[in-house]
Amino acid sequence: MPEVTEEQVLEALRRVQDPDLHKDIVTLGFVKDLKICGGAVAFTLELTTPACPVKEQLQEQARSAVASVPGVETVNLKMTAQVRSSLGPTEVLGGDVRNVIAVTSGKGGVGKSTCAVNLAAALAQTGARVGLLDADVYGPNVPVMLGLQGKPERSGDKIAPKEAFGIKTMSIGYLAEDGTPILWRGPMLHRALEQFLRDVDWGTLDYLFVDMPPGTGDAQISLAQLVPMTGSVIVTMPQEVSLADVRRAIAMNQQVKVEVLGVIENMSGEIFGRGGGRKVAEAYGLPFLGEVPLEPSVRQCGDDGTPVVVSQPEAEVSAAFRDIAGRLAAAVATRQVRTLPTLQV
Repeated sequence: MPEVTEEQVLEALRRVQDPDLHKDIVTLGFVKDLKICGGAVAFTLELTTPACPVKEQLQEQARSAVASVPGVETVNLKMTAQVRSSLGPTEVLGGDVRNVIAVTSGKGGVGKSTCAVNLAAALAQTGARVGLLDADVYGPNVPVMLGLQGKPERSGDKIAPKEAFGIKTMSIGYLAEDGTPILWRGPMLHRALEQFLRDVDWGTLDYLFVDMPPGTGDAQISLAQLVPMTGSVIVTMPQEVSLADVRRAIAMNQQVKVEVLGVIENMSGEIFGRGGGRKVAEAYGLPFLGEVPLEPSVRQCGDDGTPVVVSQPEAEVSAAFRDIAGRLAAAVATRQVRTLPTLQV
């Protein structure tokens, strides 16, 4: 029986490529804790996100690659994930927040908050540590969509986020009386965003989603000034009148130097049409993350305070949100590989 060496195993694993990151799993630093005892090989495959859309594919390819090494009799493969940080040193965030993703739109009424809530819930279901900051101070809908109410409590000298479905949240909706208009100009909005970022005890988060106000105004500029953002996601409806606003949102992100991680087409189907989101993404060379079909259940679940991915996990629209969440997580990981040093085994 030939002796199995570490070099042989690693060489076999170098044949396994991550299709999103376009590098092999050894070069990417995914292979951890490699142990060889006779013909038994054990190792851990540590991915960049628990929501990796090709997790099962990589697992099977890695197992098969090692099993093909002469002398290997058994392969013990453990799958884990460690989300890497795309943020540099910052004193603005209250906690270890690794990625900040703005969910934005060029206009209101496109279902931006619905997408933010369901994407956050979908990633939380994979085991990722997720937060959601409701920065849409003029129409804070996150408390309703997550069934949360009441003022947040204190956590030492910090504000404790309210939690639901594995998501840590903060919203001006917890602080304002129901029905009270919020009449804030730019400087007040900037200070509120800064407080929600700095004074909230976010703890350790893999992803902090920020549900932005619609449009291209003070909130977008303030957030870009306050925190080094991972990127933004733009939500649109399929029809041309929405796409014109998306083009302005893309230009806004370019001006404040925030990378657009992708475009989501919401309410896709017979009523509003289909394909506009993909069209504008292709025109600007941006990733198209996917379509969310127009389904009454999405609205009903939002009104009831439970995201559709939680209350109806088998529904087509829930599968669409999960697929988009996986592609978004892959887009974040791809950005990190472009900007961070490669880990060495």
